[in-house]
Amino acid sequence: MRFDLPEGLKLVHEMRIPVRWGDLDAMGHVNNTLYFRYFESLRIEWLQAVGAEPNPEGVGPVMANGFCNFIRQIEYPGEIVARHYISPPQPGSKSLDTYFTLSMSDAPDVVSANGGATLVWLDFPNKKTVPLPDHVRAACR
Repeated sequence: MRFDLPEGLKLVHEMRIPVRWGDLDAMGHVNNTLYFRYFESLRIEWLQAVGAEPNPEGVGPVMANGFCNFIRQIEYPGEIVARHYISPPQPGSKSLDTYFTLSMSDAPDVVSANGGATLVWLDFPNKKTVPLPDHVRAACR
């Protein structure tokens, strides 16, 4: 099953990730689990940039679901251009839909993989969902 990324997404962050020799599997291409690590690194760097990294003693995001579409192999050596997109949150929402694309730096417009994750804001000590903080909403406009 393939999940398509919706139209009208807003690009909010981009980073470069080197492909490491240890990222490869026995077939000589990046192991499928690493794609989710690349998405995670991209998501966390963006969350840190907007002051919304997870805080076990306070409020922060948790991932409620995630998916990845593997389109073409990522191989060593190389450098990945990772792009992070969001779909603006709905008013009163406790969640945020995020999306990602991975491309090789020598062909940045050719997507090798894409995916997404829904983030839910949680009051960690009380184990209850809470609305997205205003500063996160502002970063999504």
